[in-house]
Amino acid sequence: MPTVTFLPGFRKVVAEPGSTILEAAQKAGLHMNVVCGAQGKCGKCSVYVKSGTFDFDREKYGTFFSAEDLDSGACLACQAYVTDDISVFIPENSIIQEQKILIEALGLETVFNPAVWKYYLELAPPTLDDPSPDLSRLLFGIEKYGGPKEGMIYVPLEVIRRIPKVMRDSGWKITATVTLVPGGYRLIDVEKGNTLDRIYGVAVDLGTTTVVVYLRSLVNGEVLGVASNYNHQISCGEDILSRVNYARKGGLQKLQKLAVDSINTAITSAANVAGIDREDIYEVVVAGNTIMTHILMEIDPAYMIEEPYVPVVRRYLTSAARRVGLEVQEDAGIFIFPAVSDYIGGDIVADILASGMAESEDVSLLIDIGTNFEVVLGNRDWMFSCAGAAGPALEGGEVRFGMRANPGAIEQISLDLVSLTPAYRTINHTRPKGICGSGLIDLLAELLRACIIDRTGRINTQIAHERIRYGTRFPEFVIAWKDDTDIGKDIVITENDIKNLIMSKASVLAACSTLMNQAGISRDEISHIYFSGAFGNYINKENAIIIGLIPEVPGERISTIGNGAIEGANIALLNRKKRKELDEIAKRIAYIELNAEPSFMDEYTKSTFLPHTDLSLFPMVEEMLNECRIRRG
Repeated sequence: MPTVTFLPGFRKVVAEPGSTILEAAQKAGLHMNVVCGAQGKCGKCSVYVKSGTFDFDREKYGTFFSAEDLDSGACLACQAYVTDDISVFIPENSIIQEQKILIEALGLETVFNPAVWKYYLELAPPTLDDPSPDLSRLLFGIEKYGGPKEGMIYVPLEVIRRIPKVMRDSGWKITATVTLVPGGYRLIDVEKGNTLDRIYGVAVDLGTTTVVVYLRSLVNGEVLGVASNYNHQISCGEDILSRVNYARKGGLQKLQKLAVDSINTAITSAANVAGIDREDIYEVVVAGNTIMTHILMEIDPAYMIEEPYVPVVRRYLTSAARRVGLEVQEDAGIFIFPAVSDYIGGDIVADILASGMAESEDVSLLIDIGTNFEVVLGNRDWMFSCAGAAGPALEGGEVRFGMRANPGAIEQISLDLVSLTPAYRTINHTRPKGICGSGLIDLLAELLRACIIDRTGRINTQIAHERIRYGTRFPEFVIAWKDDTDIGKDIVITENDIKNLIMSKASVLAACSTLMNQAGISRDEISHIYFSGAFGNYINKENAIIIGLIPEVPGERISTIGNGAIEGANIALLNRKKRKELDEIAKRIAYIELNAEPSFMDEYTKSTFLPHTDLSLFPMVEEMLNECRIRRG
């Protein structure tokens, strides 16, 4: 069996002959960038084989490298196959680094009404005159101290077994914890003494790429700790489809464990910050997309990627958190947000709850963009939704110097319209390594505003300027000279990169247009556009309109709700009555399957221009383009 040694850390792993270097890296616990799902399209998993033999189709995939790089052993880890012992150097940019994860939320007010309570009881011990059983004595005490009636509380056998010793060891001064469950109430813990102040809950955003956790007091709702980290499932593929396929090959249990490990890691971090014991966490509320929550509950997600694309369950789910594997109080509960369809999951229902659009008479448009996108249009009376593949371009994939929102990524950029000199800001204010999604939106808008590109995305090579040149395969614009970068190369955007960006943005705008047509709504009738998620939180609203990512509406109607998924999860954690609304919200949403909607492809074609074929839908952009023509003569 071949041994693969990964440099510079000299991590060794035994690999199956014929497996890819990427698979060997995953086996070694190395999280590599595979934005395209290991299809050899993004070029982000580049490595250098320093010794040994391997199989790699240089003719098919060598376009990502120079001839010199190829001669030095450069290859794509996802397309290079292990045949013998090899040593592999992994460049820093090919490893997933610390990402700028959005943990902030909108902070909407909600009624504090949690689903878990504690009652401190000072009980009289049994006597010959009062020989009531321990359990009856306890339950009547809860009722006496303002809790649910004795006959409404279910007590699990595990808790009953603990009651007699706790009561006697504490001198009959105990704290009882009761939670609201479907159908009634449940006694989940008995403790010695007064522990009223030690009751906590956790809200979780279980994302495909990242996990965010809020730890809150269930005494007063205070946020005590916040933590985030990568979803450990990345080692089995970055995108949803690759993970479902991994599950179909017998990997469901591993994926489930990785999801649980990701949440547990974040909970531990938040608990350490707050200085609390995880045993005092009594409830976990999780919002995530449909496939992520299926995997978390170890429910087979395979049928969601086959016609007719049906999930196993859409309604909200509850269970014991320990039964799932979460390291919290042993009888704590877990609440999973309901879904609408295979691709409109609990994270979008949480977005809707956070935005307030389900309670408003005004028509709103909610957009959540990642590698996939989700769009919801409607108000308190009706809602239409759809989802689709935005493609990896908006997250830095299929763009030569695109990257995730890691340190060194250009996240904002503007051009001087006369000198064409870029001014940019990078994450962590370090020298640039590439450009992430928000920066790409800015750059595309700025290139159009400066007339460097036309409405089809073609670069005007007739402009005599050192930053506009022919590259090895395509015309390109130089964003940063190599002496100013952290990678020793000119950072450029090519005409092909621009084409990929336009295709991605066209999918989102076409989805918005399709829902608007379905509802008979014009852009003037949209009162609010909400962006949710990290990508939407950092993009420039005006630039999003200029390139035609979203319909043109007045800027004051556009807002970001931050991490809507974690905000919705927080609301459901703090206010149990809101949970009753979630299934109703989900049932109210009509899902439009874009692949089956004849008008979608027509709208997509119209949207493959900057901003659109019909400029009358973008009067502000039309005026800007006219000024550009005058300026360029």
